[in-house]
Amino acid sequence: MRYYVGIIHKDDGSEYGISFPDFPGCVSAGVSVEELKTGAEEALAGHIDLLLEDGVDIPPPSSVEDIMADPDFADGMPVLIRVAKIEDRTVRVNITLKQSELGAIDRNAAMHGVSRSAYIAKAAVGGQWRSRSETEPFTGLAGPSKSH
Repeated sequence: MRYYVGIIHKDDGSEYGISFPDFPGCVSAGVSVEELKTGAEEALAGHIDLLLEDGVDIPPPSSVEDIMADPDFADGMPVLIRVAKIEDRTVRVNITLKQSELGAIDRNAAMHGVSRSAYIAKAAVGGQWRSRSETEPFTGLAGPSKSH
């Protein structure tokens, strides 16, 4: 998880505004500080998502000291905004499985009401599953269905 510096600005008669020196053009506003915080987190996460989709490297966070030394930001109030997505972002992969294994994964995913990807990810980290009714613990992959 990373924290980036946001600079809060508030002029008389205006909403609170925030900008991110590490991400020029990424801004948000709100009528209250709480609304500003929520908007800032969403704006920053969305901005980073777009950069990642475009293959742009995400810069490491600048220090508060370095940012506040810049005359463009010296009049603002620095805050740290959390970004969890960078280190643990979703990545598309291509895997090879036996048809029967894929069928078992798909049946189990459907039984638990999740996507194939979510099912594989949860199984990989040893997650405990519950059925849709929340009563049956996950016991592993079901084998191929038997035809009579």
